[in-house]
Amino acid sequence: MNSTAKKQETAVLVAVTTQRQTAAQTKEYLEELAFLAATLGVQTVKTFTQKLEYPDNRTFVGKGRLEDIKIFVTDNPVDMIIFDDELIPSQVRNLEAEFKDIKVLDRSLLILDIFVMRAQSAQAKTQVELAQYQYIYPRLTRMWTHLSRQKGGVGMRGPGEKELETDRRIVQDRIAFLKEKLEKIDKQSVTRRKERDRLVRVALVGYTNVGKSTLMRRLAKVDVFAENKLFATVDSTVRKMVLENIPFLLTDTVGFIRKLPTTLIESFKSTLDEVREADILLHVVDISHPSFEEQIEIVNQTLTEIKAADKPTILVFNKIDAYHPKAADFDEVIETPEGEIIIEQTKEMVLAKLKKSYLTGKSDHVVFISAENKENLEELRATLFELVKTKHFQIYPNWTKMNFFDGMPPNFDIAE
Repeated sequence: MNSTAKKQETAVLVAVTTQRQTAAQTKEYLEELAFLAATLGVQTVKTFTQKLEYPDNRTFVGKGRLEDIKIFVTDNPVDMIIFDDELIPSQVRNLEAEFKDIKVLDRSLLILDIFVMRAQSAQAKTQVELAQYQYIYPRLTRMWTHLSRQKGGVGMRGPGEKELETDRRIVQDRIAFLKEKLEKIDKQSVTRRKERDRLVRVALVGYTNVGKSTLMRRLAKVDVFAENKLFATVDSTVRKMVLENIPFLLTDTVGFIRKLPTTLIESFKSTLDEVREADILLHVVDISHPSFEEQIEIVNQTLTEIKAADKPTILVFNKIDAYHPKAADFDEVIETPEGEIIIEQTKEMVLAKLKKSYLTGKSDHVVFISAENKENLEELRATLFELVKTKHFQIYPNWTKMNFFDGMPPNFDIAE
């Protein structure tokens, strides 16, 4: 019996350790790149790294490592080579000349492909398509030649399949059309947000795959798509909530990631407006991730870039059920006349120290939870309520529940 199942694509991953990136970081970034590939159903069969002062301008890696990769892909069935940085057009041309019929992708194209797959609303689909064309435009010469030899698969979604759109003028016209379309959608979004201006707005932000959608589901008690994959949701989702008779809006937003393509940040301006215009942020962190502190910094940098870093924020450390600290790293050593005494730290003691350290210098509000297991959600609700109440009564100093709901529009429970 002939199987109709689609063959799983395979990939080789390539990264460079530079002066700005340690070997340990390179290893972690490659693991994340493999996760990105797996989100698209691509299996990683081999990784290659090289230590250079900076990536080679011609082929990203040096001649020796390039030859190692060529030998491997010659001897093994490999569908694509994925580089953990955005390649410039000349690098892609040179690499494709070296690897012939094997697809050459970079991190940006991989992320764009995931966004294509995840986008559900007309707004998100338009935003992603615009980002694709902006990515493709400077690479037109190689993209159309490359796509003519390929038959679909990862990195080949969307506009690349339209064979007629092969010249700069058509792509420019398409970019202009999509920008105009997004402007109209943005105006509609602004109108919807103005309808909701009477409510305090809370936005969930954080690195991708930290559990924002699961937390949204727990807090709002509604079905929101959540999956253990990167960028499980691209569309923003807005739900009405009420705590202690005070209503507010809770928004789940797209996750951030290191090396996020600039075209995506530009295209998702209206989605990021939900963050910019929020009154309060819930910054969700996966504390079980070995590099959660770096992920916090990446999110904070992005918030600074979109001018949303100065808002009241609750730092929500999620997945404490999966957190396993290396006790030796936190053990307390006490000097006595008889010598050193090592006091082993429990998980609870470690979390208490982390909370104190973040409250001391990095955040005004810190909560440790497990959204999946519903641990400490009441503490989070209580902390959130105090911030929402303060903002709410700034807007409505003479508010009562009765007169508030009498004036509410009937459609203020909105999912975008």
